[in-house]
Amino acid sequence: MKIIKRDKLKDLLNSFAKNAQTLAPVKENDTIKFLPWKGQGEIDLSQNALLPPKDLLFPQTEVMYRYTDGGVQGEITDVAAAAERQVIFGIRPCDVRSLTMMDDVFMTKGYEDDYYKSKRENTILISLGCNEPQPTCFCTSMGIDMMEADGADIVMYDLGEKLALEPKTDAGEQLLNDVDVLEDGAAEKPVAKECQLKADAEGLAEKLAQMFHHSYWEDLSRTCIGCGTCTYLCPTCHCFDIRRKNIGEEGFQFRCWDSCMFSEYTRMAGGHNPRPSKKERVRNRFLHKLQYFPERYGKVACVGCGRCVGKCPVNIDITRIIGELREVSVDE
Repeated sequence: MKIIKRDKLKDLLNSFAKNAQTLAPVKENDTIKFLPWKGQGEIDLSQNALLPPKDLLFPQTEVMYRYTDGGVQGEITDVAAAAERQVIFGIRPCDVRSLTMMDDVFMTKGYEDDYYKSKRENTILISLGCNEPQPTCFCTSMGIDMMEADGADIVMYDLGEKLALEPKTDAGEQLLNDVDVLEDGAAEKPVAKECQLKADAEGLAEKLAQMFHHSYWEDLSRTCIGCGTCTYLCPTCHCFDIRRKNIGEEGFQFRCWDSCMFSEYTRMAGGHNPRPSKKERVRNRFLHKLQYFPERYGKVACVGCGRCVGKCPVNIDITRIIGELREVSVDE
């Protein structure tokens, strides 16, 4: 185990940044974001970042290839998927879990997304255990240990005036060996406070498989305003659209984040839309997380980070919905 005093944290990040792009939670305009570390800025480890770091592996906008408009003489140029080495410092256990779900989507079931895979294979994750959850957190209900993070290369503990770093992979151990600002030491793992918010999604997928036409979805959709905030803040949401941009005789194809909460997302070229109203879109959002994803990958597509609970403008709370779905009769 390695130890560093909190007032030496910038020295540690400077050391990482010499050999890899280093992203850290920095407070900017009263908002905590994962930003490239350039030697300056206010590192804030007091709570999780507003936006999950999924955009570091799955950018909000990403060029896929470029082309020239020359008829049969036109050329297509692939955009290199090779990614630079990066270190994500201070990622929370819930967000580490979300990246394992993104791995499922982009690198399993017979398909590998080269753009995502390249970034993922060149990324080192340094997680930070949560000593005190936020009021909207419920990660423990999703089977997450607030101090540990399966999938992280290094697990870090907040000891107050010091931070303790424990390597979990060879890549993590090598990264710590390459810096000279750390001291050898030992420390007891802090005991995290308990999440106040609870949810029990165990076995819910089987019940939801019988509730596609249930009246519950119509009732729930009356509250939703379809803003899509929940999907953009969610660390496991991964809907995207593919678009083209022409500039003179050249152009490029790119993909960008989209949301299943928007009516255009499923609208087809002929005008038909299989999810024409909020009822279908709200239903899809929750069935995807609680039924479809568990059926395909064996896990609920929610990590209990609480971002959607905290930022939904009409207070739609997935923990309350899970509780209601457990109670409602499938025959109603």
